Amino acid sequence: MGSGVRALRGGTRVAVLALLWGSTFLWTDLALRGLSPLQVAFVRCVLGALVLTAACCATGHRMPRGITVWRHITIAAFFCNALPFALFGLGQQTVDSGLAGVLNATTPLWSFVLGLALGSERGFHPVRLAGLLLGFAGTVVILAPWQAAGDTGWGTLAILGAAAGYAVAFTYMGRTLAGRGTPTISLSAAQLVAASGLTAVVMPFGGLGPVDPGPVVLVAAVVLGVLCTAVTFHLTYRIINDEGATNAAVVGYLLPVVSVLLGAVLLGEEPSLRVVLGMAVVLVGVGMTRRNGTPAPTAPLVGRRRSPARSERGRRIAG
Repeated sequence: MGSGVRALRGGTRVAVLALLWGSTFLWTDLALRGLSPLQVAFVRCVLGALVLTAACCATGHRMPRGITVWRHITIAAFFCNALPFALFGLGQQTVDSGLAGVLNATTPLWSFVLGLALGSERGFHPVRLAGLLLGFAGTVVILAPWQAAGDTGWGTLAILGAAAGYAVAFTYMGRTLAGRGTPTISLSAAQLVAASGLTAVVMPFGGLGPVDPGPVVLVAAVVLGVLCTAVTFHLTYRIINDEGATNAAVVGYLLPVVSVLLGAVLLGEEPSLRVVLGMAVVLVGVGMTRRNGTPAPTAPLVGRRRSPARSERGRRIAG
């Protein structure tokens, strides 16, 4: 596959992932009208697990086997699914969906710092670093903390904790699960199964309250579980597998753009000039990080098909 096709396919995955992931905060707000934060997290995990398990079986793949791989899957499920899903629900009780999307944009910076600390960002290109910092600057412009003194409560801290959890999970998944021969559909299905079990364990501590399953709440829960969890999580695994944890986390910088645009289209909000400028800065920063990504590793010589000319040359030398 040519580099241009790979770039197009990677860019398409990023665009779809950003759109679905960025809409998560809107659907979470709607689901919280009739469900508790833990109930929202549990529904997301269970519906996502059902969809991906069905997809895994339909494509002829099996769930991973072995105690070691399931231990890694369970740890990843805690940091990537159970914990952040619950923290986003808790945080969005006091923080609106647009601000939640902006706060989640700190994920790439956490991921970059972890990558440097763990040595997985060796040879990191200066332009990528500049893109990450520029993207962060753009989110600060959108957030305008100097104008939002009332938004720095426990809800903000919960969402920042969720963003950090994503960064830890992406790095851990990249080091222990992705790119090790197990199909990504099997890994993503197994991880959401594990996350369902983790959230089920803590349901007695805040997830057994009354529910109000109105039409809006039901639709929001289904969209969260099927599109914003199953599809989004599988795409995330594919990006981690193909491009690394930092490139997967960089998608977080696009979330404020999606959040603001959804607010303008669906809620009639009019973004200010400052917000539009911030979105432009974010897009430039993301473009810089992807333009200078780490090149794909070349295939090993063993098993690689040789060209006819090289094979003929080898026969002449051998003869």
